[in-house]
Amino acid sequence: MGEPLRIGIVGAGKIVGAYLDTLPRLEGVRLSAVTDLDPSRAEEAAERAGGSVAVAGSVAELLARDDVDAVLNLTIPAAHTEVALAAIAAGKHVYGEKPLATTREEADSVLAAARAAGVRVGCAPDTVLGTGTQTARKAVDDGRIGRPVAATAFMTTAGHERWHPDPEFYYRPGGGPLLDMGPYYLSALVHLLGPVVKVTGAASTPRARREIGSGPRAGETFPVEVDTHVTGVLQHEGGALTTLIMSFDIHAAKLPRIEIHGTEGSLSVPDPNRFEGPVELHRDGEWETLPVSAGYPRGGRGTGLADLAGALRADLPHRASAELARHVLDVMLTLLDAAKQDVSLPVIGGPVRPEPVV
Repeated sequence: MGEPLRIGIVGAGKIVGAYLDTLPRLEGVRLSAVTDLDPSRAEEAAERAGGSVAVAGSVAELLARDDVDAVLNLTIPAAHTEVALAAIAAGKHVYGEKPLATTREEADSVLAAARAAGVRVGCAPDTVLGTGTQTARKAVDDGRIGRPVAATAFMTTAGHERWHPDPEFYYRPGGGPLLDMGPYYLSALVHLLGPVVKVTGAASTPRARREIGSGPRAGETFPVEVDTHVTGVLQHEGGALTTLIMSFDIHAAKLPRIEIHGTEGSLSVPDPNRFEGPVELHRDGEWETLPVSAGYPRGGRGTGLADLAGALRADLPHRASAELARHVLDVMLTLLDAAKQDVSLPVIGGPVRPEPVV
């Protein structure tokens, strides 16, 4: 199998725990170092990882290490581009949390730098490589619902400030329900139905301020700088239309996560924020749960990084790619532009649909 891809983590915030739970059991990767602006968080992460994981005093120090082949970028969205470009300049592969960047121009700069340096860039979410979305994709590809004609995708919550002790970044540029949670849903929809070619949308900001609901700062308020309720219609290149709602303003709902409807049946797809879940097919008057038929089993945060490592060894494209993440970012930003202008707008130059996980 060859030597594992040696990983250095930049950013040891809340999400790092999910990666630390998964990385030790993934083939082809090994954690070697971690750094954070808060040294105590980096030390805590290294201690949790165990073994010989080093604590680097800075990003520059981590990038200079000979035992780091790839950077796992877990910084806040506003820092994604800066860290990615620094890693690429140091000759490292990069796999980052979503979104890839906060603007198209930043995303393009990362892609251009990676091409020039001959390194790979991957981006979350990798949840869509799990058995849930991939089993649903196989059902679509096998024609189990006929020709796909429509889909729905709903993410509704009252807001992350209820549980996150420092939630402001969710409500600043680069945040909001669409850029925060949209990548899970849109990445799944591209796997299921192909790239998006046109969008129509509407958006609102019902509350100008939010109140922190937990932690030492509970009761503090902060301003909202982004749209917190976004709805839209997406046209996929195959002609299917998706109705989308992403909201931090809905108290409670019983809406499905994703459904795909075709000329011969319907498919209920599990939460794209999770790797697993039941896939249900409706044909001939009743629902049936499909057996798992595709996807990485026992997936967890970092599965996309292991997929990248395997693709490097086999000289094949990796599935959780920067190109897919760039398309998803473009869809989201174009949807917000369409909402602001009250028009339908094209999405130019979607990627090739990623290969399925079989």
